Amino acid sequence: MWAGGCRWATAAAGRLLLLLLLLILLQAPPAVQPSERFLGCAGPSNNDLDIVGSVIFPVKVYVKLNHNSPPILCLTNHLENVEVIDPIFQWYGPGGSLSSENSNVEIAPTGTLILKHFNLSGAYNCSIVYKLTTIQLRRKHIIKYLIYAYSDPKIYYEFTVQYHAAPCNSSQNASFKKALLQLLKKLVARLSCEVKLIKSECHHVKMQRGGLQNEIFFTFSVAPLRRGKHKCQQKACAASHRLNKAKHFIKKFFKRQVKVSRTCSEPLPDIYYIDGTLKFVSIDRCHPGYGINAVVHPDCPECCVVCSPGSYNPSEGMHCLPCNSSLIYGATKC
Repeated sequence: MWAGGCRWATAAAGRLLLLLLLLILLQAPPAVQPSERFLGCAGPSNNDLDIVGSVIFPVKVYVKLNHNSPPILCLTNHLENVEVIDPIFQWYGPGGSLSSENSNVEIAPTGTLILKHFNLSGAYNCSIVYKLTTIQLRRKHIIKYLIYAYSDPKIYYEFTVQYHAAPCNSSQNASFKKALLQLLKKLVARLSCEVKLIKSECHHVKMQRGGLQNEIFFTFSVAPLRRGKHKCQQKACAASHRLNKAKHFIKKFFKRQVKVSRTCSEPLPDIYYIDGTLKFVSIDRCHPGYGINAVVHPDCPECCVVCSPGSYNPSEGMHCLPCNSSLIYGATKC
């Protein structure tokens, strides 16, 4: 089989793609069983925890973007442990008074608040008016919270690789780039990962103790998808697990090309992978308007938390940058 592949490649540079396709078929990951399909991971695991506030300083609460918050009590630690008579609760958020008439708000008769499909970060306060005994005067407390939306970091690999190329103005290079990208996408598709071409450039390279040769420099990213309506609790569904699997298949794919080239008795084609040029780095990014800050948010140190007023993140960087003119949560420009 491989000898035939060598003959195809020497016939024309474009036919190397047939050899690449054989490599894909030989090392494609096993079919994914229905129970293991990578269709997204489960939401926050802290929805069963009751959050208690404070009248002295705002208690920070972190809610995953577009998910439901855990139950947030209109109580302090002290009030949670005593009986109160005829309590009256009223919640206030960044947009004013909160009511269960809003489809995104659920307030229980006991004053417990649940925010649905959360995306409005900011200060949330609850007023509680109550008596400790029937003969005492009413007391009133304002219980304070700061509720932040957060998301998971966007983790992906960035690969660089070099190919010996046909002349830089040749249409063979363009055809090869398109086909190679399609094959890489096919390779990781069953892992619910995606491949995106960042750039490809053809250059004339002066070789050590040799002349000039044409080389294509490819840069592409591999990232796990988070699409789908189903939840998955299995380890194999985790984005990091799928991403590492994709990295393994891609490394193996390029190593196979080297092995095949070395076993060919025919001259190399115009376009072929240059051994040892595959490099990759792991990259974490937050969405615009979000950033990681373990000092400000020690309870969510690896979360991409919405940027507070006075900061912004204009692109997919890691941190919120200072900006005195930013007055909103989640600012993407200063």
